[in-house]
Amino acid sequence: MNAPFKHPLNTKVISLVSIGAHPTSGRARRAEQDARAVELGLQLVGTQLQVLHAGDANEPALRAYLGMGLERVHVLETPAGGDALPALADYLRDAGAQLVLTGAQAETGEGSGMLPFLLAEQLGWPVIVGLAEVESIEQGVALVLQALPRGQRRRLKVRLPMLATVDNAAPKPRQSAYGPAQRGTLEVDEVEIVDDEVLASAELQPAKPRPKRLKVIKAKSGADRMKAATAKASGGGGQVLKGVSAEEGAAAILKLLVEEGVVR
Repeated sequence: MNAPFKHPLNTKVISLVSIGAHPTSGRARRAEQDARAVELGLQLVGTQLQVLHAGDANEPALRAYLGMGLERVHVLETPAGGDALPALADYLRDAGAQLVLTGAQAETGEGSGMLPFLLAEQLGWPVIVGLAEVESIEQGVALVLQALPRGQRRRLKVRLPMLATVDNAAPKPRQSAYGPAQRGTLEVDEVEIVDDEVLASAELQPAKPRPKRLKVIKAKSGADRMKAATAKASGGGGQVLKGVSAEEGAAAILKLLVEEGVVR
């Protein structure tokens, strides 16, 4: 049986949410990963959780988060072409948040997944990617589980405040109830509008999965082919960098990006 979660009563947790899109119909909905961030926050601090959205307060899909048992959702009124980063950074800095949870990537808009990192950079906070569980928060230090490939987990100790991205390894979000969704309140704050120059000059197009390279398996028998197909992949071209300077590390990363065709 798992030990009960430990956290001080004054721990302030904020979950950032966005508007999602159904993968088939494209209909606006709550974002799947953001809903997991709300679920994790509710499991940590219950109704003390604060949910924050930067965007259009008139979007009906926002009420799906209220239907998860929230009394209110705070909205920083930002137009479609506005940059939400400055408003979010100022709000979180003044709110005294200690743990900020968000999805790994938005389902609409740019969907670059850069917002958590840019936000943490402005705040000067550490970032945990792939948060699966928060085991305890004691004396300003959080003990968390980070999700790794192939179902593995890594336990980390991180000093608060911190920002964590939540993905499918986190608990599945509860269903949204219609009644609480309609009774909840959307508290709107007017913020200074900053134009997103990068988005204005960018050309958006639907994301497409990159094709995976298939390894040619040369085996004589069916058993050998099955063994090769189910064997754990082992990287032979990796390089572990320890004790190198920032310039040497950056050069190695740039070389890899060029070889993979990401940078030309």
